[in-house]
Order: sequence, then C-alpha cells, then structure tokens
Amino acid sequence: MKQIVIKTPEEIAKMRHSGALLAKVFAMLDGVIVEGMSTMEINDRAEAFIVDELKSRPASKGQYDFPYVLNTSIDDVICHGIPSASKILRSGMIVNVDITLENGGYIADSSKMYCIGQTTPLAKRLVNNVYESLWQGIRAVKPGATLGDIGHAIQQHAEQAGYSIVREYCGHGIGRDMHEEPAVLHFGQPGTGMVLQEGMVFTIEPMINQGDHRIKQKKDGWTVVTRDKKLSAQWEHTVAVTADGVEILTLRDEERQAGYAERY
Repeated sequence: MKQIVIKTPEEIAKMRHSGALLAKVFAMLDGVIVEGMSTMEINDRAEAFIVDELKSRPASKGQYDFPYVLNTSIDDVICHGIPSASKILRSGMIVNVDITLENGGYIADSSKMYCIGQTTPLAKRLVNNVYESLWQGIRAVKPGATLGDIGHAIQQHAEQAGYSIVREYCGHGIGRDMHEEPAVLHFGQPGTGMVLQEGMVFTIEPMINQGDHRIKQKKDGWTVVTRDKKLSAQWEHTVAVTADGVEILTLRDEERQAGYAERY
C-alpha cells in the first residue's frame, strides 16, 4: 500500500481554493441543467467554465484515457456514466454529476444529484437519504476516529432505510493526484481500519442502491449500473481532517444556506 500523504496547512489552503472553485462550477450548472438538455451539453458547459472562467484544469479529462471532464450517471447508473449528445434529460430522471478540478497543482472532487422535472417520491427519498448518509460519514471524521467509523455511519443510515451500499467503489485520498491512499469504504465496523490524523485529505462518496448492491459494468468499459435495474444515487465531498474534526473543502453555497457547516 502506498504511503498516506499528509497535507501541510499551506497545501490544504490550496485544496480549499480548488474546492471553492469547484463549488462555483456546480452553482453555474444549477442554473442550466434542465429537462431537454443532453449530458454532453453539461460536459461542455462545465469544461468552458472551468477553463475559461476559472482558469483551471478539468482533472478527469485524460485521466485513465477518459475523454470528458465529468461523469453523468442517470437512474440505474451507479457511476462513470459517459456524457453523450444523444442522452437527453427527461422529466423523472435522477442524475449524478461528478466533477474534478485542479488549480495550483491540487485537485478537488465532488458530485451532486439533480432531480429532473417531476421525479417520483421514491426517487426523491433515495436521493435525500444518500445525501444524509454522506453527512453521517462526514460527521464521523476527526483525529483518532477510524475509516471503519465513517463506513459504519454511512452504512447504518442507508440500510435502516432499506437501501444497499455498493462495495466495489469507494472514496479515496486526494491531493496532487486524483487518487491517493487511503481507500475510504462506505461500509464497515466502528473502531476498525486506519486511524485518522490531522492533515489527511480524502473524498467521501457513497454510492447507494434502491435495491440490491450488486453491480454490472457495460461493454463501454466505463458505465456501471445496478444489476437489478433499480435506481442508484451518489453524493460526494472532499474533506480534510483538522486538529479537532473535519473541514468540507468542496462545500457549496446552497449547503451553507441550508445550515450545513464548513467545519465539524
């Protein structure tokens, strides 16, 4: 296993800046993602904004030969949905938009769910539960806690609502590289796994299914879907372990307005 990269306060400041810029990308997309839009339009809008307005780099483009700047995962797509000019957003869909941004040598990673038009109460319930599951995991972060504490908090909240946790994909350390140690599982037992320490920076990004947790990868080599074709949802933030808790580096303005704090 590779060594954990502990970030200095100066490095975390740079990551905080990248995270704030990424939050601006979502704020821009909030005003343009509507029914009738193609997922490629979302990709192109985000790329132009990141490059031209924010003077930053879309870190996903070219990573592992992926040709686009973001993933758009609709309905039963768990993750790694590929933008397409022929994939049109329709009323009732739920879509996860997952974006990375690099500025000053440091990367931020975040994703957000969008409910298109008139979504069903069952779909909204899933989306909302996964969001709260993410926050259960975030609030478990502090020096001396373990990765198992994070996973358990997420798993307990989701499974109590009747949902299942995807096992094959997880959060990850992040910094100069998009994927660093540690792997952050979204299930686990309290008190198990790596002990958290100040200066660790990683993503928490639970992928939670409406039905069975099992997955299937499509022939394109990217798109991952639920095997039972039921809905899946995901939310993601990049967080830093502080001296006494956690800081959310990719917090968005609407979250602040809703009462979610930047630090816990």
